[in-house]
Amino acid sequence: MASTALVTLVNPGLTLLDQAINAAKSTMKTATAMKNLFESILEDLDNEVFEDIVSSESVKVERIVSKGHRSPASGWYDQERHEWVVVLKGKAVLAFEYEEDLVLRPGDHVDIPAHKKHRVKWTDPNQETIWLAVHYR
Repeated sequence: MASTALVTLVNPGLTLLDQAINAAKSTMKTATAMKNLFESILEDLDNEVFEDIVSSESVKVERIVSKGHRSPASGWYDQERHEWVVVLKGKAVLAFEYEEDLVLRPGDHVDIPAHKKHRVKWTDPNQETIWLAVHYR
């Protein structure tokens, strides 16, 4: 009975259950402000832009913005994690060691296994190419 009286004194308009729910909500991680993948793009893209959307030990999601960028011709990406990529806007060409090039347009996606040697051979120099990349184990 004493605990009920204490709860009533804290907020007499809410039941014990409602107060417990509110307390739990106040300790939960809150969502950050909504963002749009097609906004906040720099006018001058001298360098390719990599922006983490979400990241944990097992997965990382990033937005990549390219405009005429490509990987150095002298090397290949050889990543520890698998990578799924989708082109949301623009065009790109991915090159794979010992395989044919892939031309990617909006909506095209590919899953690249870990240690599959690849590189970006070309991105459209006349418009932004916006990628969404998911790196996972």
